[in-house]
Amino acid sequence: MSASASNVIHKPGNNALALRRTIISTLGWAACLIALALVIFPLLDIVGVVAINGMAAINWDLFTKNTGGANLGLANAIEGTFIITIFAMLIAVPIGVGAGVYLSEYGKNKTGSTIRFLADVLTGTPSIVLGYFSYIVFIISFGWGFSLAAAAITIAILIVPYLARITELALQQVPNTMREAAYALGGRDSTVMFKVILPAASSGVITGTLLALAISVGETAPLIYTAGWSDYPWDGQFTNSPVAYLTYVIWTFINQPDAHSHALAYAAAFLVMLIVLAINIGVRLTVRRSPK
Repeated sequence: MSASASNVIHKPGNNALALRRTIISTLGWAACLIALALVIFPLLDIVGVVAINGMAAINWDLFTKNTGGANLGLANAIEGTFIITIFAMLIAVPIGVGAGVYLSEYGKNKTGSTIRFLADVLTGTPSIVLGYFSYIVFIISFGWGFSLAAAAITIAILIVPYLARITELALQQVPNTMREAAYALGGRDSTVMFKVILPAASSGVITGTLLALAISVGETAPLIYTAGWSDYPWDGQFTNSPVAYLTYVIWTFINQPDAHSHALAYAAAFLVMLIVLAINIGVRLTVRRSPK
């Protein structure tokens, strides 16, 4: 090594610059770790409190008895959450996926831009606003009362924009060469869509559906205005018949003064957390198995 190169390497200014970079890098990593701790520790605290108290309240009666009277059960709330979610998904999936197909394949116009804008606005609207809207329309104007129909339609309206936008993004990932090849072989629009494009984008569509499912399970505010509450199982009526659901138990029973109600609230929170966790694991597995 030449003397001039050695002088450049060992120049005092270079050492000061390296020291400054080291200090800045250390401070940056420290700030990142502090920010990570501020996110993780409260989350672990919440999960830990819910898991410990929820598991302590888990027993067979929880799944076989209702919440009425002195029963320590959530059978009616579990059933209500299940049927609300099922009917909401039955309404939302065809509409949301269909809207996503339109936006991806035919939405390069003003109509498509308008639909995207409205979907983005709806996803940013607080769910309690949607619940109040549904209360005015379905409960009061239509005279349905607190009911499964009002609750399912409200949840469907809430999750349709998510399904539409995620489906659109998933379909846009399908190469145009696949479309061109299918059309070149004489395929019609319906054949190309249902036998080529949708199967290729199935993992993205399934992911969007699972995320919408997680949203529907965890909602509370819209259901307060539409489903009401019942201490008994669903009686099969779609209107003028309140329905129980797990998130109501969490929201209401934790504010009661007795330990019986607190146990039900923690058990309901634990069950909801497990359901959402299972759905998110399903999303991860779906994404991992998707073709690269």
